[in-house]
Amino acid sequence: MKFRDVIGNERAIEQIRRMIDSGNIAHALLLHGEPGVPKLALALATAQYLHCTNRTGGDSCGMCPACLQHQSLNHADTFFSYPVIKKGNEKPVSEDFDREWKKFLSEGVIAEDYERWLSLIGNENAQPIIYASESDNIVRKMSLSAYTAKHKVLIMWQADKMNKDCSNKLLKLIEEPDPDCIFLLTTDNPKAILPTIFSRTQRIELRKPSTQQIADYIARNGDISPDEALAMAAPADGNVMLAMRNMDHSSETHHFHDQFVSLMRLAYMRDIAALKVWSEGIADYKREKAQRFLNYAARMVRENYIYNLHMPKLNYETQDEAQFSKNFARFINEENVERLLKLFDDAARDIRGNGNAKIILFDIAIKTTILIKK
Repeated sequence: MKFRDVIGNERAIEQIRRMIDSGNIAHALLLHGEPGVPKLALALATAQYLHCTNRTGGDSCGMCPACLQHQSLNHADTFFSYPVIKKGNEKPVSEDFDREWKKFLSEGVIAEDYERWLSLIGNENAQPIIYASESDNIVRKMSLSAYTAKHKVLIMWQADKMNKDCSNKLLKLIEEPDPDCIFLLTTDNPKAILPTIFSRTQRIELRKPSTQQIADYIARNGDISPDEALAMAAPADGNVMLAMRNMDHSSETHHFHDQFVSLMRLAYMRDIAALKVWSEGIADYKREKAQRFLNYAARMVRENYIYNLHMPKLNYETQDEAQFSKNFARFINEENVERLLKLFDDAARDIRGNGNAKIILFDIAIKTTILIKK
């Protein structure tokens, strides 16, 4: 991973670059920002730049032995720590999931999709933790002499997932590290990190990349046009993870579009029996997925209302969404747009509060038949 591969955050990159070039990098950096901001990607790029033996143009060369080892995730002086689950092991450590971790990094480090990590470790309902047993492993690794480079680097993803025992055991190491130790911690939630550890790190806050920066990245890395890339990036509101999901044509976003189209067509036809079947299908989603669908439906209502303004530059829709809007947008107007948005927003709130999903979603279906005018 090179600095140029990280989306946005040029100021943070420049700050890190100056620290490394001057030889004054802090022994512990905490890269934090909202979910979907590419913190892990920046940590990987930082480690590669630190170890690169032929830095050029303010970036790692990508060709020296150190860079090649980083790119294959096999650098001898780079270690990873990340939240895991107990899987037949009462003292779990990150290395127990090394195969899954390498797959996670190789398939989409820019997005660092936490839900994909849960899927890879085999339990989408789990709450992974960085356990106390992991701290013992870290202390052992970081007390060894650097093997091929000047510095050993520990990259800890989701550092807020450390339990209290792990945090307390690592405190001394982070407080009084060996001169060749560098800690790169990333988190979506810095307030959840033990205050004594938090206070001993140099914090660098990462900002949301702009819609255009995300769209440019998607267009470069996917076989899609700039307009399609922009349609995928805009709804993500700076969240790279969501934008990358949109880029995947087998992603749930495309499934959500099909479900939204079904709802509106069945509502138009007043097919109550079919709407009941539809609502039961959506209710079978996990709670979080049902909320994501409702958020998608609210976005589609807004996009169709904007479509009626006949100002294409204000619309951010994929080709399939725009094709549907050609005939459907006229049904979203000043009389119903606010009530439809409230309908979906209230339903998402109620499901989040553990409401009965079947009742909530069938209620949406019935009310939509009333709000959508023939």
